[in-house]
Amino acid sequence: MERENLVKSVSRALHIIDIVSSKKEGLGVTEIAKQMDINKSSVYRILSTLVQHGYVEQDKETERYKLGYKFLEMSSKLLESIDLRKEAKPYLQQLEKETNEVIHLVVYDQGEVIYIEKLEGTETLRMHSKVGKRAPMHCTAVGKAILAHLPVNVALEIIERKGLPKHTDFTITDRDMFLEELEKVKQKGYALDLEENEYGIRCVAVPIFDYTGSVVAAVSISGPTIRMTDERIEKLQERIQDIGRQISKRLGYRQKDHARQ
Repeated sequence: MERENLVKSVSRALHIIDIVSSKKEGLGVTEIAKQMDINKSSVYRILSTLVQHGYVEQDKETERYKLGYKFLEMSSKLLESIDLRKEAKPYLQQLEKETNEVIHLVVYDQGEVIYIEKLEGTETLRMHSKVGKRAPMHCTAVGKAILAHLPVNVALEIIERKGLPKHTDFTITDRDMFLEELEKVKQKGYALDLEENEYGIRCVAVPIFDYTGSVVAAVSISGPTIRMTDERIEKLQERIQDIGRQISKRLGYRQKDHARQ
């Protein structure tokens, strides 16, 4: 019976935390008690315990309760401990299983992208990419996906410093055309590499955002032109955008918060 009561108390405490977190300006004991349908004295005891441990705090003027800074401390520790590669791996494997194509995960570093994960798929495809290798941003789908969401001054600095060297006849080497391309990427939510880095290879990629709303990585699907037709890319872009959203969410990204920035 004692254990049952303890579990019930924990459940009520968690419920109170959920209720308190729903109101930015906080809630009073009476309001919380009404929502939980329990007496005010029980709510007050639980709140007092939560205040004591820093999970809830009380405004001395309004006497209303709101979330305490303990949650901020805990969330910071959680976010710091997040391993991008580990968090993304299940989603990349899912994408590989569905498409049978090569799946890449890259991060941005000093004006280039670095491959940190590569799943080969079941179809035969020879590519220059490998884990640990660097690649240019202007002619890869992953690079363009990241570049389009970097601060404008940072993107322009990279373009100025790295230039737009030709890798194939399809590489966009004109600065104005490339800036237009980045704007399209930002509007559509995905980037394409249509044989711009390697002949015979087409890719579709999406950006990955972290809890601050900053772009930190990109994920892509790559395949030969014979399989990566316009029609297939059209279908794949919806799926990979969904995967991108899921990975970003695992990193603490909230789209509505990012939209306000």
